[in-house]
This record gives sequence, C-alpha cells and structure tokens, in this order.
Amino acid sequence: MPTPTGKSTRAERLAQPLAREVAEQVAADHGVCIRPVSLRRTDIGTGQTQVIDVPCGSTLESRCPACAKRKRSLRRTQCEEGWHLEAEPIVKPDPPTQQQQQWVEQRAMVTAERDHLAATGAAAPEQLSALDAAIADLDEEITASGLRGSVTRSASSESGPRRVRSTKRRQDVPDLPKRPMTRKTVGRAFTDPDSGKVFRPSLFLTLTLDSYGRVRSDGTPVDFSTYDYRRAARDTLHFSKLVDRFVQNLRRVAGFDVQYFASVEPQRRLTPHLHMATRGTLPRSELRQIAAATYHQVWWPSADTVRYEGEHLPAWDMETGGYVDTSTGEVLPTWDEALDAIDADPEAEPFHVVRFGKQVDAKGVVAGTEDAARCVRYLAKYLTKDIADCHAAETVRQEQHVDRLMHTLRFEPCSPRCANWLRYGIQPQDPKAGLRPGFCRSKAHRREHLGYAGRRVLVSRKWSGKTLADHKADRLTWVLEALGVNPTGEDQGEGGNQRSPVLTSVDSGDFAWELALPTDPDVAPRERRLLRAVGEALKRRTQLHAARQNDLSATDETRAA
Repeated sequence: MPTPTGKSTRAERLAQPLAREVAEQVAADHGVCIRPVSLRRTDIGTGQTQVIDVPCGSTLESRCPACAKRKRSLRRTQCEEGWHLEAEPIVKPDPPTQQQQQWVEQRAMVTAERDHLAATGAAAPEQLSALDAAIADLDEEITASGLRGSVTRSASSESGPRRVRSTKRRQDVPDLPKRPMTRKTVGRAFTDPDSGKVFRPSLFLTLTLDSYGRVRSDGTPVDFSTYDYRRAARDTLHFSKLVDRFVQNLRRVAGFDVQYFASVEPQRRLTPHLHMATRGTLPRSELRQIAAATYHQVWWPSADTVRYEGEHLPAWDMETGGYVDTSTGEVLPTWDEALDAIDADPEAEPFHVVRFGKQVDAKGVVAGTEDAARCVRYLAKYLTKDIADCHAAETVRQEQHVDRLMHTLRFEPCSPRCANWLRYGIQPQDPKAGLRPGFCRSKAHRREHLGYAGRRVLVSRKWSGKTLADHKADRLTWVLEALGVNPTGEDQGEGGNQRSPVLTSVDSGDFAWELALPTDPDVAPRERRLLRAVGEALKRRTQLHAARQNDLSATDETRAA
C-alpha cells in the first residue's frame, strides 16, 4: 500500500515485478528467443540493408528456454524417425553442377603441373610456392561451390607418422564372438504365427561405469577418504572413447551396421552413464558379454608423481621454444619424447584403462508403443541442462562431493595439450608460453561439465538419413505449407527436386551478411525486439490456427458430400 504521502516505499517497489524480466518471460512462454542475434543483410545488387534477428540457437535452458526447447524437440523427432525404420535409409547425393566440375578440372591441371615441376626439378622454390598457393585457393573455391570433403590432401600439408600399437586384446577381458558383416542397418523382423503381425523390436540400453566406493541414496560417498576420486575423474575424461569402443564391438557381434541414438547423462554420484537406443536387437547375454569385454586403454605418460607445484614451476624459454626447469635449466621432455619412451619400454603399462561396470540394463522396445515414446522422452530429458545442473547439489555433503571431484579434475590431464602435464615434468603437445598447471581452459575442467567434455548426443550417420538441419527444414516446410506459402517461390513440378524446400537466401550469394552491433543506430534495444518478435509469433500462431480450422472445415464438407 502507498504511504500517506502517496509515494511507495523502496521495499514496495522492489516487490513489484520488473518489466524487463516479464517481457523475457512472455517471450519464453511464446517460444521466442530471449537472446536474439542481430544480423545485417545487404542486397549486393541494390545495396539496401536490413537488420534481421535470428535465434541464438542455445541448447541450454538456463540461457534461452525457447531455443533449448526447440533443440530438444528436434532431437526427439530425430530419435523417433530413425529408431524403427523398416527400410534402409538411403541418401543419394545430388549430381555435381557444371561449375563444380570446372573447379575440379582446374585443380587437376594445376596439380599435374606442380607435380611435374617438382619431379623434374625444373622449377624454382618460388614457383612451387605460387602453385601451392593456387592449389589452396582452388580448394577453397571447391568447398564454397558446395562439394563435401576435399579432392585430395594439399602438397604443402604434412602430417607426422601415426603411432601404431598392438591391437592384441587384454588377457583380463573375455573374448567376443564375431559374425560376418552384412551391409544393412535394419534389424531382424519377427512374425507372430497366430496373428501374422510383423514385429521389428529394437533395444534401449543403459550402461554405467564401475563403482569407486559405496555411496548413499543422495549420491555422496559413504566414506570420502576411501572413495577413488582419481579413477572416477579419469574414467569421466575418457568416457567418450569407451562408448566408441562399445559401438565397434556391438557391430562386430551383431554382424550388421548397428545404428544408434544415445545421450550422456550424469548419475547422482556425478559419474556419466549412457542411454542408447539401437535399431535391431541382440540377446541380453551377448550384450552383457560385450559390455564386459569393452575397454579403452590410454597410452599417455605417467601422471602419478608430482614434480612441480606451488611456486616451483617450469618456465617458458624463448630460445628453445619450450619449458625448462628453473633450478637446473634442463629442458623438459617433449610430448613425442615421452611417448617414444613408452614405445621403447616392453614392460610399459597404459596410463589408464576405462571399463564399464557390471550393471547393464537392456530391454526390447516395439515401434508405436507407449514404452517407445517414454524411452524417447527419457533420452531427451536432460539435454537442455548442464551436466552439473542435472543433479544440483542441495546438501552440504553433495557440495563436498562436487568440490572433491573438481579438485581432482583440476590437476588431472585432460588431453595431450593440457597444461597439467607440466606438473608431472612433461611438456604438453604443441606448447606455448603462459601455460600453468591447474588452469587448463578446456571445458572438461569446468564445474558445469564435471570432467566430461564430449558430446551429449551421439547419433550414428545412418540413423534417419537426415541431419538435424534436415529435420528443422521439414518443420519449416510443414508450417509454410499449412499457411499456403511456397518456401522457394518456385513450382518444382513432377520430376523436380524431391527434397524438402528451404529458405536459401543465406546461400544464394545475392546477399552479404554481417553481425550487427547493439550500438548501431539501426539496431533497436533488445526489449523492443523481444516485444516485436512476440507480436509476430502471435500473428503466425493465429494464421496457423485459422489454416487448420479451414482444413478441418473443408474435410467435414467433403465427408458430408
């Protein structure tokens, strides 16, 4: 209530909702991006410019609820369309255009001339450098023309020899059966002899890592002092490689190219585990055998003995281009030298071995059932949250558990380029000045990731025959067709392009795009742009609702006739 003077108090004003926050909430409720990115589009022919807001595309609900919701919905659609396919997803590339063929022909001519001059030795180094530059420019033109990949590796690009180690399996893991591979991705179908109905079951798998000590119901260790945080940290850092090994073994045992859609989530004990939907099915006994036989060996130098810490750290030497011991002036072993020492030692042991735990949950899922829909929702449940936000710490013990894990991860090497290798007396790969142990910038060391730096969603290439952009284009096409709008403005007709039409102004070459700054005079404030976007969204929703009602009315009239 206002005071007798008619003025509200400061406490009363603070209790009132903030208009800017309400605008963001309204925008999020109507599916509008709250962090739009302003782009300036310039018509190359006329020079006319226009500022266009595009969604930020964030996958985290904490940053943009609307974009994260759309991303999760697209992932659910992608999972549903590819899980129980009855036919092989065949993606046929478009035939090359005449311009693309001409670029490749020019690349061939320059390459032949360069190789001829290099073989005969009749060219000066400057001439070869000029031809290499021309080849690089042609490769850029080939990529810009719309061709995937590269024609060949450039003559100027050189890669070091690949280290090859024995692929002999460890003696402490069971052997795996191996079936002849068939070129198919669709699993077996089963026919009910009584009803004649055909079933094509698939699998929903859950794989977890091993135990590091007893834990309570809230995920915290029973005894902090005996919980193996180092092994937990290393397993988390290399979990993505273990998943790759599991897929390889799964395909060898199944005998066909098993396709999968998987998501990585943390357990309450903060250890990542895998939920995977696979097309086709296998016996449960074989799945448990595959999980038990799957492992990943990390052949890195030892990081068990700390050599430098505190103020006693290696220093960058400009003359050698590496790090040296400040006390002795000795240059630290390089990354390649450390790996050479491991290769030369016949008794060398791997830095770490990652394995799955004994718990393997697998169940069959049939297309079109409520169980299948529930599994799809579960796969996308935590995709819009950071790993640390999936099970946020609510008690003191949970905070202590996170702190102990993060302290271990802080000094654990996450990759060959990690600055933490200096702590153990080894130069990281491709070192540079300014590296300091405990301050690696990789996201694996950030609190929101809890050591896992891999992708949260893992989708095989032949899952649905479409990319995420294709699924997004299908949705756009459906909306525009419902509104009676031709997305391309062209009549494709019979025998034309059968792909989903999309808006191609970005790739047409008729416009130039650049980022518009918030300080530009033609860029409206964010709050005004949000209100304008909400109004446009409400208008489109009204038009779409009216189009649906017209379709229903036309259908009812047709039935009545």
